Amino acid sequence: MNTITMFTIGFTQKSAKEFFEMLKQANIKRVIDIRLNNVSQLAGFSKRDDLVYFLRELCECEYLHQTLLAPTKDILDDYKKKRIGWPEYEKRFNALLIAREAHNLLSPSDLNMSCLLCSEVKPDKCHRRLVAEYFQKHLGGLNIQHL
Repeated sequence: MNTITMFTIGFTQKSAKEFFEMLKQANIKRVIDIRLNNVSQLAGFSKRDDLVYFLRELCECEYLHQTLLAPTKDILDDYKKKRIGWPEYEKRFNALLIAREAHNLLSPSDLNMSCLLCSEVKPDKCHRRLVAEYFQKHLGGLNIQHL
């Protein structure tokens, strides 16, 4: 496999139509949900059981929930409650990925034409960008596209 193409997407501020059309247009083969909690989100279409169904029926793609690519509750709470800023969040989360040896969790073929899912609208201050960049650093030859 020469170049691996991996995507990222956040579901917030997207209708179900927008979300699933974006995945279909990108020809996504697998959605890798990297949220810590995938059952209590506000958008109904992003809850685990609904999402599995919609992805299969609308996009003909697989669903995988990978919590080891999510931040810990402590890191997430510290950031959301403004006890730490984004630079410290990024430092702590990247250290967590290293400690978890995240590059061993998924193979290059698992990542190719897959899409990391989280809730944030934009990737700049979202852990999905950090996960994508982590894999890019450890695997090389990885093309990241943020939907």
